[in-house]
Amino acid sequence: MKRLATVLAVLGALWGAMALAQETDAPIKTDKPPEKECQPDIGCVTNLPLPRFVSLKGSEGNARRGPGLTHRIDWVFTRAGMPLKITAEYENWRRVEDSEGAGGWVHYSLLSGVRTVLVTLDMAELRDAPDDTATVVAQAEMGVVGRILECHPGWCRVSLDGTRGWIRTSAVWGVKEGEIVE
Repeated sequence: MKRLATVLAVLGALWGAMALAQETDAPIKTDKPPEKECQPDIGCVTNLPLPRFVSLKGSEGNARRGPGLTHRIDWVFTRAGMPLKITAEYENWRRVEDSEGAGGWVHYSLLSGVRTVLVTLDMAELRDAPDDTATVVAQAEMGVVGRILECHPGWCRVSLDGTRGWIRTSAVWGVKEGEIVE
C-alpha cells in the first residue's frame, strides 16, 4: 500500500510539472536530445548538398513509397550506373528520382558516389576539346549512360562505352548547369 502511494505521488508531481510547463510555455525536461535543425538545401544525415547526383551501384534497386522496408515498392531501377538525383535524406534512406522524375526512397547502400550522365539528345556529339569548333570524335545515342571524368561550366568530359570526349551539359542529364566536377 505504501508503494502504491509513492507511485501515485510521483505521478502527481509529474502531472503538475507538465501542467505548469504548458501554462508557462517552459520546455519539459526529458532525456531525449533535441531534434537536429536541418538547413535548407543540406542533407540532415550527410551534411551534403541537396539536390545532388549519384548513380545506381548495382543492376537493380527498389524505390519505395517511404523510407523503410515496410513501405511498398513503387519502382525498380534496373540499369547499373544510371544517374539519380537525391532530393531528401532520412536515416539510411535517400529519396531519389531519375531523369523522368520517377523514383522513391532507396537504401543508401544501393547508391554510389561515382558520377554518371544519361545522354538526352539523339546523336549527341563528343568532341576532343570543350569547344563547339573542336573535332567530333564520336556520337552518342539517346539513353546511353557514361561516366563523368570532369566538368567545366557548359561541358563535361565523359567516357561512353570506352570512348572519351567532351559533351555539352545541355545534351546530358546528371550534372547541374554550371557545375564543376574535378
